[in-house]
Formats: sequence, C-alpha cells, structure tokens
Amino acid sequence: MIQGHGDDRYRFDREIRADFSSNVYAHVDLEPLKAHLRARLDDIGRYPEPEPYSLEKALAKRLGIDPAAVCVTAGATEAIYLIAHAFKGSHSTILAPTFSEYADACRLYAHSVAPVSVLLPKKGRCAENRPPLHSLFWLCNPNNPTGTVIPKEQLVRAIEDNPETIFVIDQSYGFFTQETLLTAKEAIRYPNVIQLHSMTKRYAMPGLRLGYITAHPQLIEKIRSVRMPWSVNALAIAAGLYLTQHPDTARIDLTALLTETQRLRDRLNAIPGLTAEPTQTHFFLCRLEKGRAADLKQRLAEEYGILIRDASNFEGLDEGCFRIATQTPEENDRLVEAIRNILKVNV
Repeated sequence: MIQGHGDDRYRFDREIRADFSSNVYAHVDLEPLKAHLRARLDDIGRYPEPEPYSLEKALAKRLGIDPAAVCVTAGATEAIYLIAHAFKGSHSTILAPTFSEYADACRLYAHSVAPVSVLLPKKGRCAENRPPLHSLFWLCNPNNPTGTVIPKEQLVRAIEDNPETIFVIDQSYGFFTQETLLTAKEAIRYPNVIQLHSMTKRYAMPGLRLGYITAHPQLIEKIRSVRMPWSVNALAIAAGLYLTQHPDTARIDLTALLTETQRLRDRLNAIPGLTAEPTQTHFFLCRLEKGRAADLKQRLAEEYGILIRDASNFEGLDEGCFRIATQTPEENDRLVEAIRNILKVNV
C-alpha cells in the first residue's frame, strides 16, 4: 500500500506545522547524531557493506545475543517483505486491525491471508473454537493503530501451544510502552518466533530507514537468503553504529509522554461525537460518530496546518476512524481546538 500511510505532508500545499499522523515522536534532540553523520558524508562516495554485518554485530552485543540471530534491514517495512518472501506461498493469519503492509507483503508473495480478531480464546472456551493458526501468525505489539498491548504471558502461551506456527511479532513501538514485552534474548530461544524492531521509530529518523529482525539463527538464515545486497545505505549503517554506542541519544521521558497522551485523550473525549479509545502507548485510535476521517484530515491540513492519519484503510475499520500520535502539549491543545472548531462544538 504505497498510498494511505501517515506523514503524507507532500500532498498539501500548505505548510504542516503539527504532525500527528506518524507514530514518530518528533520532539527529540538529534543534533549529536546529525553532527556524527555530517562528519561521515564522504561515505556516500563508497559502497556500504553488502550486508550490514558490523551493525548486526553491534546490535547483537547490545542485546546479548548471537550476531547470527540479527538481520538489519532498511526499516521494519523491508523486514516485513523479506519475511513474506522467505516464506513464499505460506498461509498467514493476521491479527487485525493492524498495519496493512503485513497483508500486502503476504499477498505479493502468494500467501493465503486470513485476518482474525483474537489471539487466544478467553479462559473457559473450548480450544477448538479459537481462530485457526496457519504457517505464520502476524501481530503488532504494541499494535498499530490501536496502541494496545498483548500481555507477555498470553503471547508466550500462544507461542508454546502452537510450535508448528511461526509468530511474526512486530515490536517497532516497543520502546513506547511501559507494559512488559518479550525480549529479543527470550524470543530467540523459540524456533517459531520472529521479532521486528525499528530504530526509525525510537530515534525519530524515518528518512534514514533503519530496522532489524531478531530470531533463531535458522530463521534468520532463511530470511537472509532473500535479502538484496546493499539494501541498507552507508549513512543508515553509520547512524545505527552511533546509536548502539550512544543509546541515550534522542532522550524521551516516556512517563511524561504517556501522561500527556492520557490528557490529550481526555480532552478529545470531551468533544461530543468523537471517541478517543484507550491505549497503552503514545498513539491511539479515534472514531467519529458522523462524517469521514478523510474529510476531517483534509480540513485540518488545509485550514490549520495540522496532519492526522486517516485510519479508514486499516482492515476492519470504517471511514470514521483516524489515528493520533501525541506531540507537545501546545500542539495537542491546538489539535483539540481545531477539531472542536471543525465539528462546531462549544464545550
């Protein structure tokens, strides 16, 4: 799905002054990283490593795992397509609503795709009533666009109860929740778990495209077999190496960010005709009782220079759904007032 993602400011003639459409928290200090990359600009005159071995080794050391369990990619999206390619023709079950690229990648590589809405049956239900698990089971945790988190114990139980199924767990937003998640060190012990990670999201550098996969070495070997050489550029590798050595770059006070998220949700929920749903991270789903999210997005961009994410193209969501990622309190207040004005609500 080339169209319909967030951060599509290029579609508008007016300057976007506040971007809520991407799940990147943009208000971080990247100057140390930028200074490092400015000093490495000569790298663009040379080929990067055909496969980013140096960064895989550095990440493995930081995670306390074998470098053979790490595969660096040009963002989490390349990781998704590599996995779909490596397991071409498989059956894929996708926990929905979620990021559309899982289904798009699977269909590109001839998977049969079955969306489901639950991971496991509730306690007391018969096992045969649970959704069928096929060759691959894709899920995002924390989930995009809802911000919800599957408890670690529930996820581990599903993995252990279904050893014939490969669980592809996208933890791109793992930094942005205080819920307990499955670590890479824990996950690689399972021969049926693949995890996706995003440095793009954590360090607010979507223009560089940098992510990585962690999994049992046998799974990584299969995925690496379909990786295109030189897919990760020299500056992205340089950035990744710098960030493994300076992990506190782009500091984020997560407690404060999540507190502000709750305040923003409360203000939005005070607007009649709009529901801001619960979340366990810094972004969340909103629903309009009347009207289309696409129209609201257009007016916010054109009249206020504010960008939101129309979420109607997520499978299982309707035209009234949109997603918000918390930004600064001042920007958040401008968003609330703009939506209130557009919906003509006096509160």
